[in-house]
Amino acid sequence: MKLKKTHAKPCAVLLKELENAPQPFNPEKLIFKGVGDRDVYNISAPFEDKGELVIAGRVEPRDSEHSEVYFFVNRNGEWIPREGAPVFPLQDPFFTKIDGELIFGGVQTFQHPTIEGSTGWRTVFYRGASIDDLKEFAKGPDGMKDVRLIGLKDGSIGVLTRPQGEKGGRGKIGFIRIPSLDHFTHEAIDKAQVLEGQFSDEEWGGANELHLLSNGLIGVLGHIACFDEKGNRHYYPMVFVLNPDTMEFSDIELIATRSHFLEGASKRPDLVDVVFSGGLVRKGDGTADLYAGISDAEAQKITIIDPFIKYEKEECVDTEKSG
Repeated sequence: MKLKKTHAKPCAVLLKELENAPQPFNPEKLIFKGVGDRDVYNISAPFEDKGELVIAGRVEPRDSEHSEVYFFVNRNGEWIPREGAPVFPLQDPFFTKIDGELIFGGVQTFQHPTIEGSTGWRTVFYRGASIDDLKEFAKGPDGMKDVRLIGLKDGSIGVLTRPQGEKGGRGKIGFIRIPSLDHFTHEAIDKAQVLEGQFSDEEWGGANELHLLSNGLIGVLGHIACFDEKGNRHYYPMVFVLNPDTMEFSDIELIATRSHFLEGASKRPDLVDVVFSGGLVRKGDGTADLYAGISDAEAQKITIIDPFIKYEKEECVDTEKSG
């Protein structure tokens, strides 16, 4: 299964392909308490911190996008805010571990500097031995979400970006390799090479969580999105695999749709068909649990066939740059 540069498959084609693939199963709503009547959605996957599993979640009122990120722990089947944990004024949290250190981030919003009444955003990054030690160490460029980091086998850092506008249209995925976190700068992000042929001009996407596979490839959990003729948004969780040495990548594959999850509330009518990939927990039995934000109003998980196993069966690929 050689990785190759691909031609963009629109959402409609990917949906047809998913119909003929193994279907997700065992959907489950996650119950969050302790934040009043606010919604919790766009969660991270659970991760271990000080010996217990923690989920980071976006918390906000149904009629607002004024968001905070809380860290939740499971108590008797319900997720409640961890006592004493920091709360961050962010959206859409994510995490990774690099050299044993916790790297945490989210989207910071602010008043747009030039467009009156508009909101700007950037991705902000923190690092520390644990949640309680997190300190800000980097900010992404203004206007860019979905910046993600991963430690690679040789000790370098892979960076996935999400340029828009002249370089990325409505939103494409870029990649650059840097020697260390000290080289994680705006200049490096700007130099990231766009993975051409992933998205049509009318659609967009981004990376949500990165997995280092056993053979050194990067497994990317992300999303692909489009508008319909009525202006409604459609977000689908997807995966692909990237070779950090050659910049070759596999076809995008959808792994679920809103219809696979349980029915529930929506923040707005145009957000009903939104599944925002939060994280993937690979379970070692051939399956994985997908944690996701649903319709910008709640959080669920669902079990899928592990989408990265088939790529791990491949031998390590050449390290020379492809033409």
